[in-house]
Amino acid sequence: MPRRVLQGVVVSDNCDKTVSVEVETRAMHPKYKKYVKSHKKYAAHDESNACKVGDFVKIIETRPISKTKKWLVYSETEGVSK
Repeated sequence: MPRRVLQGVVVSDNCDKTVSVEVETRAMHPKYKKYVKSHKKYAAHDESNACKVGDFVKIIETRPISKTKKWLVYSETEGVSK
């Protein structure tokens, strides 16, 4: 089963090895045929604490790391950070 990959902006980096990433999705409204934006925040694991607020990152779905962390910060050059 392929892993989901999402793109978003880091909105918080206060915790150790954890960043909050806000992902924006757009979907067409079925009746009005207008695109509607929605936002959702995900807690992602950042092993090296490299991400800062405002960074544009990709996150990839992984096994549960903690109660709320089920995503890893993904770097295409290095692959999945462990």
